[in-house]
Amino acid sequence: MKARLGGEEGKHKFVLKTPKGTRDYGPKQMAIRERVFIAIITCFKRHGAEVIDTPVFELKETLTGKYGEDSKLIYDLKDQGGELLSLRYDLTVPFARYLAMNKITNIKRYHIAKVYRRDNPATTRGRYREFYQCDFDIAGQFDPMIPDAECLKILHEILSELQIGDFLIKVNDRRILNGMFAICGIPESKLLTLCSTLDKLDKMPWEEVRSEMVGEKGLSPEAADRIGEYVQLHGGMDLIEQLLQDPKLSQNKLAKEGLGDMKLLFEYLTLFGIAGKVSFDLSLARGLDYYTGVIYEAVLLQQENDHGEESVSVGSVAGGGRYDGLVGMFDPKGRKVPCVGVSIGIERIFSILEHRMKASGEKVRTTETQVMVATPQKHLLSARLKLISELWDAGIKAEMMYRKDPKLLKQLQYCEDTGIPLVAIIGEQELRDGVVKLRDVATREEVRMSLQQVSEVFPKSSWSQKALGFPGAPLKSCIVDLADKCSFLLAL
Repeated sequence: MKARLGGEEGKHKFVLKTPKGTRDYGPKQMAIRERVFIAIITCFKRHGAEVIDTPVFELKETLTGKYGEDSKLIYDLKDQGGELLSLRYDLTVPFARYLAMNKITNIKRYHIAKVYRRDNPATTRGRYREFYQCDFDIAGQFDPMIPDAECLKILHEILSELQIGDFLIKVNDRRILNGMFAICGIPESKLLTLCSTLDKLDKMPWEEVRSEMVGEKGLSPEAADRIGEYVQLHGGMDLIEQLLQDPKLSQNKLAKEGLGDMKLLFEYLTLFGIAGKVSFDLSLARGLDYYTGVIYEAVLLQQENDHGEESVSVGSVAGGGRYDGLVGMFDPKGRKVPCVGVSIGIERIFSILEHRMKASGEKVRTTETQVMVATPQKHLLSARLKLISELWDAGIKAEMMYRKDPKLLKQLQYCEDTGIPLVAIIGEQELRDGVVKLRDVATREEVRMSLQQVSEVFPKSSWSQKALGFPGAPLKSCIVDLADKCSFLLAL
């Protein structure tokens, strides 16, 4: 019995692991993630976005009825104090609740935070139950397709900046989908559930999707075949013009509105210079209930064969669209605030970058330390402490070894192991001369300068290391680059 229970006195064996669908991130992983976050936040700020935050859990009724079939993936929390709560499923519904609560009708915001989904995880492909989303949204009444085009431009900028491979942004419009369903004889009651099925076309062939529509959703084979004629179409402005001339689709009011806006969108995307990376794809549905207009999704591509004849999708990394009715669902008077946004799925992007860095053997710096304070002889701890304190007070990122008398070789080896570019060496001779020896770890070049000058040689926190030419550049060139910022260096 003890053996079965896994220990003495009936205690069960404790399994040391992270919960299913989650993971830990070590210093190297976090360094990569931080680079990605910085690139994304820089882009969001470049486009004038403010930042907000919302609670990690919401009232259950706030999230209910907003996600269609995906609502079953919401994590419900046990009632702890008279409120039924759920972990947030995304950042869009909390944003809409925030707008309605605060009576905000115009804002451009970004929000980066964790969301939770009770999904079947596939951690090797970056699919987790707890993961970050990076959202950018524009709320307010504006002329058609201008904010929508900017969201696609932002998505293009971020995916280009991260250099994660070739990508394609698929766009469609819920109005076009609804019009398409209407002319194919699909009852309105089946629209949302069919969107969820149609959304699987990027993961399975049309034959399997058709089978689900007929077998599980109760669609007639004829209606499914009529849908199939449309959803396998994709292209650009030519396809939009073709559908505007379609004898059935052009007679549907909703579809005609959607196609008109899609044409306008592609005109703006052409002006932005990104239309070549965007495809009008009638199979794109986006299963969430709250979308009302344009919808889009970014997928990574890889060549199907060595000849590069055709690119195939290997997974979605971002999505978004227009949701003009969501805020009105929370407003007591039903006042609508038009909204459009984009959400970047960071985990799949991170998985790709992490795998790439492992494969290339690229060394990842896990700290931003600029200088190591070192001593070559014994009994110089006080000199190290005094110098490093002055560097810290000057805003310089500095380290030292936590030993009274460390060997110089060990101190230099630590710099090489961690990627610290410079060493400030202070020995007995340097103390007598009132100087510090500054050494470039990579090139082993050295210069001597006064104690008063040392803190001014290093970039302050607001200066980028890249602008100064290190790590990797010769020490003297770093100092020359700083000459215009620190006039005393001209005398060296």
